[in-house]
Amino acid sequence: MTPRDPPDLPADTAMDRATERPPRRGGGWLLALGALILLTTGLAYGAQGYYSRNRETAAVAEQARDFVPKVRGAAVRPSGDIVHVSLPATTTAYDVATIFARASGYIEKREADIGDKVKKGQLLAKIAVPELDDQILQAQATLGQLKAALRQAQANLDLAKVTWQRDNPLVIQGWITKQQGTIDVQTLKAQEAAVGVAQANVNAQQDQLRVLNQQQAYQQVVAPFDGIITQRNIDIGSLVQADTTNSTFLFTIMQGDVIRAQVFVPQDLAVGVTPGVKATVQVPEIPGRTFPGTVTRIADALAPGTRTLLTEIDIPNPDGALTPGTYCTVELQIPRKTPSFSVPADALIFNADGLQVAVVEDGVAHIRKISVARDLGTEVEVRDGVKQGDLVILNPPVELAEGSKVQISPAAAGIP
Repeated sequence: MTPRDPPDLPADTAMDRATERPPRRGGGWLLALGALILLTTGLAYGAQGYYSRNRETAAVAEQARDFVPKVRGAAVRPSGDIVHVSLPATTTAYDVATIFARASGYIEKREADIGDKVKKGQLLAKIAVPELDDQILQAQATLGQLKAALRQAQANLDLAKVTWQRDNPLVIQGWITKQQGTIDVQTLKAQEAAVGVAQANVNAQQDQLRVLNQQQAYQQVVAPFDGIITQRNIDIGSLVQADTTNSTFLFTIMQGDVIRAQVFVPQDLAVGVTPGVKATVQVPEIPGRTFPGTVTRIADALAPGTRTLLTEIDIPNPDGALTPGTYCTVELQIPRKTPSFSVPADALIFNADGLQVAVVEDGVAHIRKISVARDLGTEVEVRDGVKQGDLVILNPPVELAEGSKVQISPAAAGIP
């Protein structure tokens, strides 16, 4: 073996070296070229997609920028001269009287009961007071005695006058002493005083008899006005007292041909409420019928706790359909004192800046702040911020801003 010859190797080592021989150069370049083509194709496709999306985005942005949305609108109109407001109320009787006993005794007759319609002066009950009749008879007899004493004193006075008229010339001529003349004068004065006393006694007795007769008249309990008996507290045989502290309650009578209704008008409407304002009353239990009335009395001062004005309404009730104590609804027709405008509730914008509306002028939306006077549900009455003829946007879009271009739908706005 020469030095140039490699040493002998095992057979498996020779096979491994034969396996680890590098591949041919031509196959590697083809693989690299294919990968490059694929990468280039992918980049081109991605660039084309990116460019296409950018163009679409720009087109959408341009379309959104140039888009003018169609919105519904409504014209602002002035509110009417009359404010119709409905308020709860309770009916009361026009007049209510609680009748007490003015004479002490027993109920002899009872001519009325609960629910009876009575006329003014009609007998309701009669009180039996036997001792009062005896007092009247005694007072009449005493009056007769006093009148007789008056006549006697008058006769004595006439005699004294005649005596003085006869003795006066004789005293002057000296035929009768001056002392006798003085006696005649003083007797005349005494008789005049006696007549005065007798006349005063007669007058006093007549007054006493008048009081007793009045008490006797109180035995007849009569209705003070036309009405309906709503309460009764006596029966035949009941003992009644007429003293000032424990007088017995007999009847309660209410006048029903005219009914009153009391309502409390809020402060924002109270300015226009005056006597003569028309009203309409409705009762839930009487559907389909209204009762016209008129404001007749107002308190002229607001209640400090509720800021409301007490108002009374008189309602004719000739057929008695309305009864006192009934819950009802009163619609007042109050003349408007301050001008306002009606705006649909759909046009309101609620945000941090308060209540606003969007008004369209020459196709451009302008946001205006408003102040609401009354909320009527589907509409609101506005004091300021808009004027008659303004076109407000209904259900304004959330993205609507000051200066946005809009297009009003003619049909919605009522524009020909």
